[in-house]
Amino acid sequence: QHVFKLEQEEYLKEEIEWKLIDFYDNQPCIDLIETKLGILDLLDEECRMPKGTDSSWVEKLYSKCTKWKHFAKARFGTTAFLIHHFADNVTYQSNGFLEKNRDTVMEDQINVLKNGQ
Repeated sequence: QHVFKLEQEEYLKEEIEWKLIDFYDNQPCIDLIETKLGILDLLDEECRMPKGTDSSWVEKLYSKCTKWKHFAKARFGTTAFLIHHFADNVTYQSNGFLEKNRDTVMEDQINVLKNGQ
């Protein structure tokens, strides 16, 4: 979407004849995921908590993200949430999110990548 938008703006500036391309704007969904107090920000915050858990992270999502039209509570259980993506709704199970987000790259691995050719 971003590329289409920039190209269309450039065509308008340069007064180039073209046919408008109608595309789905997924920026609200991206904002839900990436913005301050969005899904990833709240995940990082929960990872910094000494006693942070997947379920406490989902509780935060429920309290902070329900204002977004692309976010919904899962119909069943308290460990899942739903994101309304372009093609379909996707239910995410929170189990393991914090553990995966806390994964770090060892310094030795970074050095191997830096020195590799």
